[in-house]
Amino acid sequence: QVQLVESGPGLVKPSQTLSLTCTVPGGSLTADFYYWSWVRQPPGQELEWVGSTAGRDYAFYSPSLSGRTSIASDTSKNQFTLLLTSVPPDDTARNFCAGGIGPYSNSHRRGQGTQVTVSS
Repeated sequence: QVQLVESGPGLVKPSQTLSLTCTVPGGSLTADFYYWSWVRQPPGQELEWVGSTAGRDYAFYSPSLSGRTSIASDTSKNQFTLLLTSVPPDDTARNFCAGGIGPYSNSHRRGQGTQVTVSS
């Protein structure tokens, strides 16, 4: 089964850029029909889809975060990275990367997640 491991800073100041990396050991970001995604869960809220990539040059994002979000892949390292700019305190959440066949669904395999707190 696909393994996913998130990494990133635990604390980010408001207005800064958040960068999170997902490593997929033993997997391939170019696997046919696979989508690689970021989702997050703010405290006390439901899981929220952030965005997905389905290849080296194709990515799409939640409209609520569009304009602040980008996902880039490094297939040589089996990693994909989320950048979220101008973060407000409301971006505090546990962030998960996920992978599976087709567009993101809750059935996709997720990593353990990494907590990000936005605070000065």
